Amino acid sequence: MTKERIGVYVCHCGSNIAGTVDVEEVARWAGDKLKERGVVVARDYKFMCSNLGQELIEDDIKEQGLTRVVVAACSPHLHERTFRQATERAGLNPFLCEMASIREHVSWVHTDKAAATAKAKSIISGAVERVAHHEALEPLSVPINPATLVVGGGIAGIQAALEIADSGFPVVLVEREPSIGGHMAQFDKTFPTMDCAACILTPKMVSVDTHPNITLLTWSEVEKVDGYVGNFNVTVRKKARYVNTAVCTGCGICIDKCPKKVVDNIFEVGTGYRKAVYRPFAQAVPKYPVIDTQNCTYFERGKCKACQIFCPTTPKAIDFEQKDEVIQVDVGNIILATGYDTFDAWRIPQYGYGRLANVFTSMEFERLCNAAGPTNGAVVLRDGVTRPESVAIIHCVGSRDRNYNNYCSVICCMSSLKFAHLVKERTGAEVYNFYIDMRTAFKDYDEFYQRVLAEGVHFIRGRAAEVTDAARQPGEEGKLIVQAEDTLLGFQRRVPVDMVVLSVGLQPRHDAKEVAHKFGISCSVDQWFIEKHPKLDPVATMTEGIFIAGACQGPKDIPASVAQGAAAAARVLGRIQQKQLALEPVRASVIEEKCSGCRICNGMCPFNAIIFHEDRKVTEINPALCQGCGTCVAACPSGAITGTQFSNEQVLAQLEGLLLLNINGGNGINVKEPEAVLA
Repeated sequence: MTKERIGVYVCHCGSNIAGTVDVEEVARWAGDKLKERGVVVARDYKFMCSNLGQELIEDDIKEQGLTRVVVAACSPHLHERTFRQATERAGLNPFLCEMASIREHVSWVHTDKAAATAKAKSIISGAVERVAHHEALEPLSVPINPATLVVGGGIAGIQAALEIADSGFPVVLVEREPSIGGHMAQFDKTFPTMDCAACILTPKMVSVDTHPNITLLTWSEVEKVDGYVGNFNVTVRKKARYVNTAVCTGCGICIDKCPKKVVDNIFEVGTGYRKAVYRPFAQAVPKYPVIDTQNCTYFERGKCKACQIFCPTTPKAIDFEQKDEVIQVDVGNIILATGYDTFDAWRIPQYGYGRLANVFTSMEFERLCNAAGPTNGAVVLRDGVTRPESVAIIHCVGSRDRNYNNYCSVICCMSSLKFAHLVKERTGAEVYNFYIDMRTAFKDYDEFYQRVLAEGVHFIRGRAAEVTDAARQPGEEGKLIVQAEDTLLGFQRRVPVDMVVLSVGLQPRHDAKEVAHKFGISCSVDQWFIEKHPKLDPVATMTEGIFIAGACQGPKDIPASVAQGAAAAARVLGRIQQKQLALEPVRASVIEEKCSGCRICNGMCPFNAIIFHEDRKVTEINPALCQGCGTCVAACPSGAITGTQFSNEQVLAQLEGLLLLNINGGNGINVKEPEAVLA
């Protein structure tokens, strides 16, 4: 066997590595002590990822005839592609390059320079042993279906769908509610410009409905996702509306004639009612109503049919025999824009929500303010008549609280300022904002804060402790009392008000974990969808071809959601334009002769890449779905599954290299008696 010619390159990473590791000593040691292991050149450089650092590697490959490269620097997650590309430019197969992480695994976790230097040598020794067993690999190439699935019809999903459709490619937009629009459709005004939410949202909704490249599936849910990037097959269940949309004109007569009038209206967040036949809101897209079978008299008792009787179309648009429809959709990429839920204020009983009549959540207040809401935009108490003379707005309800959600929900401060402005504008009432910190970080946000201050709104810095109706002092009779510590003045405050608005935080959808599992992606501890990289790749996921946009990734406001929807669309369009995608060849594979058909691995794959052939009783791994995580390799009791680039020979060689280093002195390799060291 021809001895490999290995180059070792040690990065200072400024002071990130060099501040804790003696980089010059490590490079000198590698060039001197690892010669017998095939190292012919070892260098250190301040920034190996720079153009000059990469050129150093390229020149050595050409001039020194290197057959393998080891780069000791930061995490492969950040720069493995960088050094693979440099290796490839020099004419060497990129998969003959190995990265040794001496930043995350050494310098960032140690303070003892001598120990860190010794550990860096050990890690490099393991990498040198491992890279000798690397094989030249070629990327897997898969064609990209130009169609895209967008799941979620809020503002982020709408933006993503329109961006792709406007570029000339087909989009299937799936929304579980009867209409697209999401939470933004419930709002009256949007901060900081205070423009009408419906005025800026409705044109986009109409564009989605009329766009020739968009297939809109509302009242529908994704049931199953098969396939892989470029070639997904998605099963969508289109629930029965019991309305034939091919005939329905959207006239609304069925809604007018329905005798079942008192059904809790989810869109109005408990502040109003609807009928059993309903359209969620006036500007709903599509325009067709839907029958609520749980509250419809016909479905309950087999009687009524008033909606069908009065329907003016021929044939009748109301169809009580309509069934759910299962649709198969083939797409190349998927964008998840499933949005958020609001925090359930019932979970904080000391604020009195559900117990004290005039305690409202922020979403309920949004509907009160809305001209299309239950009070036609009048800010009134629960009796529907009385205007409040004083209003308290409590920030961070369910957010920034270790008992509930420890994170900031981003939008609460600005929503509370918006509510304060609207109360002042429409009632002239005294407004008290109870806040922890005022977070107005984005464009024109702080200016809006200054505007609300100038309007005479009172700001009390301190988390509200409780809301009660127990009057203790003159003037508190019939009032809600907000008890809070004023941390600026340094004493407790009791503020009597007529209305309390709880600015509830944002939290992941109740079924986020199930949705993530269905699409083969991951959730954080808080159940937000996890992005590939929080800074450098916030819209991709670890599953190729699955992207996320909007508040399903984490709390964000409307501009950020729109921007992320457009960003996800841009990523998808880039894939479509390429027409095919090169995938990482580091994948698992099954040696059929060794496979016993035990199926232990089948349910363990986090990417749903493993299938079982009943006829042959063997397992097979789809290389396009596999992400090379190694879970199945470790689980297989027969040793029938191997991982490309992570073979037994490679892993054991790396362990041997790690253990052969004389840890006591950190000065060399014991190559004479490796068995003794391993023992």
